[in-house]
Amino acid sequence: MDSLYMRGFYKIAEWIMNFAFLNILWILFTLFGFVLFGIFPATVSMFVIVRKWVKGQRDFHIFKNFWDSFKKEFLKSNLLGLILIIIGGILFTDLLFVKGHDDRLIQYIYYPLLFVTSIFILAMLYVFPIYVNFETKLYYIIKNSVLIMIMSPLVTIMKVTFILILYCIFKFIPGLTPLFGASLLAYIIMWSSNLTFRKIARYQSIEDQDLLEKINIVE
Repeated sequence: MDSLYMRGFYKIAEWIMNFAFLNILWILFTLFGFVLFGIFPATVSMFVIVRKWVKGQRDFHIFKNFWDSFKKEFLKSNLLGLILIIIGGILFTDLLFVKGHDDRLIQYIYYPLLFVTSIFILAMLYVFPIYVNFETKLYYIIKNSVLIMIMSPLVTIMKVTFILILYCIFKFIPGLTPLFGASLLAYIIMWSSNLTFRKIARYQSIEDQDLLEKINIVE
């Protein structure tokens, strides 16, 4: 019995150390790229690692896989980041402009624009899982993020709920944020996204062999 408890304790401790190590790697490599050029390849690399964990893979070198992914995806992930920043910047700038404008006709645009911005934010929860799961162009990554988010409202709601719970925990115990903030968030997003990917794969294999191609997940 003591041996069983020790094995359980060891596994829990190993998980804690792995998440903390991954979080530290994400911070260091983000800083390594002077934040602006490091945050997106570091985030992609972090999702590569958590994807392996979600898939049940444990016996691999975290740092080596992280570093290899960071180098390989540096340019593509930064290009994706630039596109997302531009789209997000335009949407939020338009929101601020419309909200602060006195013209009633322009103010009517506010709620449709707020809806589009909300869709964009929710779709971003699928961008990195799609990036690390499927070999496709940046246009399709963004497009499929929106499509899958719309196709999976329950999973999207679950994601948002878990993220809010995680936010409350980190707000209550802020000392956990630098150790687990990014890695735990990435795991939650990847794990819940994997539920959707598996559902799509089952639907494809049973009802429509071309489903993935139709929604452009695979070119």
